[in-house]
Amino acid sequence: ALPILQELIQAGEEEDACIELLSSILEVLYQAQKSAEKLRARHKDRGNVELAQVKKHIQAVLEQLLHTVNRRVIVLERENPLRSHYVACMASILSQMDKDHYSTYIQAFPSRPELMDFLMETFILFKDLIGKTVYPGDWVVMNMVQNREFLRAINQFATTLTEMFLSNSNFELQLWNNYFHLAVAFLTQDSLQLENFSPAKRNSILAKYGDMRATIGASIRDMWYSLGQRKIEFIPGMVGPILEMTLVPELELRRSTIPIFFDMMLCEHRLTGSFSRFEDEILRRLDSEVEGGRGDEQYMQLFKSILLSCCQSHPELAKPGEDFVKLVSELLERLLDYRAVMNDENKTYSMSCTVNLLNFYKEIDRQAMYIRYLYKLKDLHISYENYTEGAYTLLLHARLLSWSEESNAAPVPGPLSPHLHTQRQLKEALYNQIIEYFDQGKMWEEAIHICKELAEQYESHMFDYEMLSDILQRQAKFYEKILKVLRPSPDYFAVGYYGQGFPTFLRNKVFIYRGKEYERREDFEMQLLSPFPNAEKLKSTSPPGQDITDSPGQYIQCFTVQPAEEAKIRLKGRSIPEQITNFYKANQVQRFSYSRPFKRGPNDPDNEFANMWIERTTFRTAYPLPGILRWFVVTSTERIIISPLQNAIETMLKTNEKIMSEINRHQNDPSLPINPLSMLLNGIVDPAVMGGFAKYEKAFFQESYMQEHPEDAVNIEKLKDLIAWQIPLLAEGIRIHGQKVTEDLRPFHERMEQCFEQLRAKVESQYGVREMMFFEDRRSGRPRSIAWVPDWDRLSLTGARQVLCTEAPPTPKPAPRPSESEDHRNERKENRSSSIFGPRRQDPRQSISELPEPKDEKWRLSCNISESSLSSDGKQPPPSQAAAGAQPRTAGSSLSPTGFGGRVKSASKLPPLPRKFSPAVYETFLEQSDAAA
Repeated sequence: ALPILQELIQAGEEEDACIELLSSILEVLYQAQKSAEKLRARHKDRGNVELAQVKKHIQAVLEQLLHTVNRRVIVLERENPLRSHYVACMASILSQMDKDHYSTYIQAFPSRPELMDFLMETFILFKDLIGKTVYPGDWVVMNMVQNREFLRAINQFATTLTEMFLSNSNFELQLWNNYFHLAVAFLTQDSLQLENFSPAKRNSILAKYGDMRATIGASIRDMWYSLGQRKIEFIPGMVGPILEMTLVPELELRRSTIPIFFDMMLCEHRLTGSFSRFEDEILRRLDSEVEGGRGDEQYMQLFKSILLSCCQSHPELAKPGEDFVKLVSELLERLLDYRAVMNDENKTYSMSCTVNLLNFYKEIDRQAMYIRYLYKLKDLHISYENYTEGAYTLLLHARLLSWSEESNAAPVPGPLSPHLHTQRQLKEALYNQIIEYFDQGKMWEEAIHICKELAEQYESHMFDYEMLSDILQRQAKFYEKILKVLRPSPDYFAVGYYGQGFPTFLRNKVFIYRGKEYERREDFEMQLLSPFPNAEKLKSTSPPGQDITDSPGQYIQCFTVQPAEEAKIRLKGRSIPEQITNFYKANQVQRFSYSRPFKRGPNDPDNEFANMWIERTTFRTAYPLPGILRWFVVTSTERIIISPLQNAIETMLKTNEKIMSEINRHQNDPSLPINPLSMLLNGIVDPAVMGGFAKYEKAFFQESYMQEHPEDAVNIEKLKDLIAWQIPLLAEGIRIHGQKVTEDLRPFHERMEQCFEQLRAKVESQYGVREMMFFEDRRSGRPRSIAWVPDWDRLSLTGARQVLCTEAPPTPKPAPRPSESEDHRNERKENRSSSIFGPRRQDPRQSISELPEPKDEKWRLSCNISESSLSSDGKQPPPSQAAAGAQPRTAGSSLSPTGFGGRVKSASKLPPLPRKFSPAVYETFLEQSDAAA
């Protein structure tokens, strides 16, 4: 019957019926085998002959049946229910085949090409059945029986590979490659990952079937080492499958297979002098494997220890091998951190880990992976409406491109990428997207920079005037939005994560967070704590001790910080709308400060300012905010102690700044409500409300304090000067208040004026007179404004620095005001004016009379050296000397120890230069300046 069946099967006739008939014949032959075994018990010689004949027939039927079933399984689609029937049939046939059956079956092929085709088809079939198993996952017994028979068959075929396809003349690269991929697929299939089962089921499987992963892993290792010089042909193709195998969480399997990586490194290094292909491939595959859920801390430690040990035994690989292991360890650490938080509902920490990864890929110059994570980060930002951060993220990619017709090197995710073939096209598309994101994030200053670059390309390189018109119109709208659209300044928060319970990228680190518009600290903290429900919030703002940082728990510290970045130099000393300056105060900032008050010395219940010290902590972040994240890690921290007197100076500076800010707001927008200005002015001029600065006078201006602290003499003069400069500011504020006050609040305004006149008389009598300098603003439609420009260099907290131009010292009686010409007074009444405080920076070593005249006469400055100039020994001059040196105040500008000064913008006559001071005074000033520096 068998030859007839073979002819029918070859003709393609009724394969299912033939398989059924072959199975029936096989069943009859097994019955005959049992009868032959019984016969052999009675008649040994006759029984052996019969048994040999039966076994021969069984082998022939098995071979034909296996061949037919294999063909049938390949032909049937995966969804066909008959497929599982034939797979079960195949497993049953394989279970009945022993080593001799396999050997005879292999030798029966008439030629090597036919044998190779059979092995190719079998490897592909097995891999397909393993990847898409025909049995449900909970059919553990059926899956394990199938895997047991497949494992036995794979090992038998592996022996055939080494015997018939390994020599140089017979080596078949694709066949070996298929074997390795099949073996790795078998090892990594879900049904063999015993750690996913319950302990009882895992123990049952181990007792009945053993851990088949260890068996196939050892076979893969032996097959790899048997390749000899042929190994280089599998690099880097086999790096990924071997990596996938070593990531299986089985300790002994990892220990036996990780050394294959070193063998790959050694093989490539001996042939090429480096292992760059291996390194590139393992870094690329590690990213996808770990993100997919494979790998853990144990693997990272094993990988590091095993490879370092192997590299140390080969001097030529000691240094490059150590660098490679360090590189992979750093990548694994970042990938594990990223995987731990990538599925959290709160994507805050996922963004941080994404930035850590893209920075890592940038450092090692892996541009494709760098761009991949850039777009992951961008998508996260846009999903949370972080448009500013999304724009900065895209800008990183745009900066990598040039305005050229070169093709794009790295693939770009997104629907438009197939249509953007050149770098110019891609960069233009990115810039337009970035402008849109900056617009949505109200970062119009940044959008304008991008518009200008695009306009340059359209005008001078592409000559596309239509696009130039469009981009200039968008740019004009951004300028208009800066002045007209309300844009609240964000709050900044310092957040510390202390304790060993946090991931490594957070553990014992401090971050500065940029809050969203109108975001309260309470809401921010609630969102911050949601991923760490067991974390404890620290109530103190002081840095925690070692007992907290080394503890196994989680402690979070959160408090508000202030931007501490200095104003832009190009904005200093200029009359600029508040809408413009406020942007730079809260953006593009890298330094932030937090001030913690504390008491030192004897407590004075009547005057808390006398012993109110400040501990100021300044944090510096890794990058300016805003940026590609809403937060950045703090890279350095500086702490200084500010004395009560220095604290008083800063408080007065901030108060004067606040007055000027309110004045500017009302001058720029007359429709603003008057209530904030009323409360601010009344709190300063009415001592019954806030106490005024009388407490400063009581604390620091007493003779006893000056004798105990002679080193504070200059700072005391600064404080007096700030108090004196507050008077013209208050006068301007009250003038505006009087123009806008309603009739029902007129009594309140009159009361405030009375208090101010008393305050003015007192201050001017004790600390001298300060006057604002006026100039005509010739730009039509520009509101009058006051610019606040304190000279921080003259407010050094570590030492007092004298300045060239000072104001009059306190005198018992107010100094008489210099007479003004009638023309000057009329000019001051009629012209729209602006008041600017802030000196022009000058070289202190250059004589005032020798300074070059400014090119623009509108910005000419003059310094008034009054009778307050110090004598050569650093003491106050005697009254006679002061009187001799006194001269009238000019309409020009003046400088003070606090950096205030007036500046003439437009005048009919240039203000006269001051008289020269004595060489002794000048030399003393230079010596003290050098000492302070």
